[in-house]
Amino acid sequence: MSTALHRSERELVGLDRLCAVLDTALRTVVADSVSSRPYPPLARALPAGESLTEDQKRLSAALMRVNHVGEVCAQALYASQALGTTTPAIKAQFDQAAKEETDHLAWTERRLQELGGRTSVLNPLWFAGAFAIGLVAARVSDKVSLGFVVETERQVEQHLRSHLSRLPEADHHSRAIVDQMAIDEVAHGAAAQAAGAQALPWAVRGLMRLAGKVMTSTAHYL
Repeated sequence: MSTALHRSERELVGLDRLCAVLDTALRTVVADSVSSRPYPPLARALPAGESLTEDQKRLSAALMRVNHVGEVCAQALYASQALGTTTPAIKAQFDQAAKEETDHLAWTERRLQELGGRTSVLNPLWFAGAFAIGLVAARVSDKVSLGFVVETERQVEQHLRSHLSRLPEADHHSRAIVDQMAIDEVAHGAAAQAAGAQALPWAVRGLMRLAGKVMTSTAHYL
C-alpha cells in the first residue's frame, strides 16, 4: 500500500511539473509577456518621440526579433534546467533567473511592436530545441547545468554588446533595453559560477556558438 502511495505521489508531482512546463511554453510562445520591472526607456526617462528612418526601424526590428528569440530560448532553458535538478536551492536560482528573463521577453516584445516588427514565426521550434538542450545538461549534473548557464550567458552578453554597435545611434529605446539585458546576463552568469559551475569542454562551447549563429542568422529574417 505504501509503495503504491509513493508511486501515486511521484506521478502527481510529475504531472504538476509537466503542467508547469506547458504553461511556461504557452505563456512564452503564445501569450503577451508581462514584466515585473519598469520598461528601460521609461526607467531611464527617455523621450517618447523618436526620429528613425524606415531603414533604421527595419534594422532595429530585425535585431530586436533576434533578441526576443534569445529570450524565448532562455525561458525554455531555465524551465528545463529547473525541472532537471533535484537541488532546491539551484531550482530556486533557475526560477529567479527565468523571472528576470521574462522581463527581457516582455521588453523586446513591446519594442518590436513599437518598431512595427514581429516576433519569429519559428518561436515554437526555438523553445522546443532549447528545452531539450537544457534538460540534457540538467540530467548530467548540477555543476554541468550551471556551467551551461555560465557559457550561455557569456555568449549572450557578447551577442548583446555586438547589437549595441549595430543598432542605429538614434534608437535610444532599443539601446536602453539591450544594455539592461546585457547587465542582467552578466549577473546570471556570475550567480551560476558562484553556485559551483563546472567549465564546459571547448568542443561543447564551440557547438553552442555554432548553434547560436544559426539561430541569430535565421531569426534576423524569420
